[in-house]
Amino acid sequence: MSTFAERLLERRTEMGMSQDELAKLTGVSRVTISKIELGESQDTRSANLFKIAAALKCSPKWLISGEEPISEPSIKLDNNVSDPRPYKPSPKYPVLSLVQAGSWNEACEAYTLDQIDEWYESEVHVHGSAFWLRVEGDSMTAPIGVSIPDGSLVLVDTGRDAINGSLVIAKLTDSNEATFKKLIIDGNSHFLKGLNPSWPMLPINGNCKIIGVVVQMMMRFV
Repeated sequence: MSTFAERLLERRTEMGMSQDELAKLTGVSRVTISKIELGESQDTRSANLFKIAAALKCSPKWLISGEEPISEPSIKLDNNVSDPRPYKPSPKYPVLSLVQAGSWNEACEAYTLDQIDEWYESEVHVHGSAFWLRVEGDSMTAPIGVSIPDGSLVLVDTGRDAINGSLVIAKLTDSNEATFKKLIIDGNSHFLKGLNPSWPMLPINGNCKIIGVVVQMMMRFV
């Protein structure tokens, strides 16, 4: 089986793209790309991985393991459909647990992503690398308004800035896993609060790290 380095070189060559061109598209230095292709560097961090995959129009998981098709096949349209357009696959993102999300940097190294079986597409434009998170518990279930029940999947954008009212994934220093809550900013005070009205507001200061902002919800029934 080919390696990550070999698949990267193969795909870049197929796209007719130079290392300099790939570097300009991704913001990853040409030297780094060259070292990866030569097998001299293991710099396959999640941010670089998703940028490279997007530029090469391929699946991140294919780059990592070679186990998936390079990209999704086009849908064959009926001849009676006017002005048919080819299907363009959206980027796929891995599904992480609360524990994995709490250890974001370690959980999204290439060797860890290779062990994740669930990947789902999203058309949402993300500002950084992203992942799906399966919601656990009823703290974000509300009787009215926005409600995100137990078992839902939410897409987390790690490159988006959190503002007052953002739904965020946060990591408290005294916890080994992440938590999903609404960020409340009142002057110089910051709080995490569940959408469930019975969930009390939790004051935060230097004891909390915002991992990312939730930008989409998806529910699966099977």
